[in-house]
Amino acid sequence: MHKPDDIQYALEMTRVIHEPDRMIDTFGTTSFEFHLISELMDHADQVRIREGRISAERPRILRPEGMEELLFEGFGEQADAFRDWLKIHGKDIAILKYGFNFARSSVSESIVHESMETVCDRVVGDIRDRGNPLSAVICGVDDAWEICLLKFTTEMILRSQGVNLFDFRRRGLL
Repeated sequence: MHKPDDIQYALEMTRVIHEPDRMIDTFGTTSFEFHLISELMDHADQVRIREGRISAERPRILRPEGMEELLFEGFGEQADAFRDWLKIHGKDIAILKYGFNFARSSVSESIVHESMETVCDRVVGDIRDRGNPLSAVICGVDDAWEICLLKFTTEMILRSQGVNLFDFRRRGLL
């Protein structure tokens, strides 16, 4: 399990270099395709590319104790450490007043022998060529890659919250 400093480092080092064009749907499940790129520790010009899907169920309005309801299916013990971190720091993330369940699935990985910059440029170019509005490219830390992926999901929540809150209000749910 990662120490708080490891989590903080992973959060600080995570960069989304290609954001999805779409946001999290208010009244349905949204499934994002991700490409998480990280340099291998102690290996020059070796980069790991993890590809997979991450799904956000439709937002729910949570009770005050709702932080306990956050589920991170398919993630390892790093998700528990991230949930604990959110309990302490979550007051700064207003969107968590209504929550999401996250499920990660279909993760594959490969190692390429190129520079990080070259790999990032190539993957972003491939994503743009395919034109999938639900694709993301994330640069992160190899040993704490799940923390990086969870940071991406948190950023997607923050990007989506205005539209989601508007939709809830429009339907009289808030």
